[in-house]
Amino acid sequence: MLKSQFQIAKMDCPSEESLIRMKLGAFASIRHLDFDLEQRRLEIYHDGDAMAISAALDDLKLGSKLIDSQEASNAAFSADASDQSAVLKKVLLINLTFFIIEITAGYIAQSFSLIADSLDMLADALVYGLSLWAVGAAISRKKQVANWAGYLQIILALIGFVAIIERFFVAGSNPDFKSMIIVSVLALIANVWCLLLLRNTRHNKEVHFQASMIFTSNDLLVNLGVIVAGILVFIFESPLPDLIIGTLVFLLVLRGAQRILALAKA
Repeated sequence: MLKSQFQIAKMDCPSEESLIRMKLGAFASIRHLDFDLEQRRLEIYHDGDAMAISAALDDLKLGSKLIDSQEASNAAFSADASDQSAVLKKVLLINLTFFIIEITAGYIAQSFSLIADSLDMLADALVYGLSLWAVGAAISRKKQVANWAGYLQIILALIGFVAIIERFFVAGSNPDFKSMIIVSVLALIANVWCLLLLRNTRHNKEVHFQASMIFTSNDLLVNLGVIVAGILVFIFESPLPDLIIGTLVFLLVLRGAQRILALAKA
């Protein structure tokens, strides 16, 4: 593995960074990009020589120049990958824990929206697991991970819609609104924690991290929705708010999947 440093004279804002990420996204040999907009420098960890990469950057006409290309420090790269893994392991553990808590509470409280939220947490845990697999890998694999994550969310959302339709035609008792509200407030706190962990890492521009942040942002809306459903169940003494919010949860899941697939395509 090599580390090549480029001076890019016209790279002075995030739009040029995005342009470069899209241009280099097709290179399976690239394992990591490290941008320094202030110094207008780009470090690229890659396999093989840098000539093809240099030619691709030249096509953008941003005044790119190869400064040097040398063997990368495996210790430095391993430390970088370890940093990513540590963040993802934390959010993976948080999501798995709350999946167990929510699905158990949802079953006991007979709350469909709470069960839907737990499945969303499970999907997030699987996404973080996939992202862990992508750490230190080529950019092409990271895009592949984002694609898998998007399709996974679509499958879970469709399963949820089928279950909701069935529930509409089967009479049931009102869910326990207290459990819905208490558990969702705790899940909301957990998701805020996850989002802060993801955003505060310097790797948050990488596609598999962006996919993870999209899922977690959706989760905050989902948690708020379940809290609202619990309040409405209490006010109207009806299970309909629980089913309606459950439907909206899966619509949010589909929207998040669409955004992630678009991100992977870019």
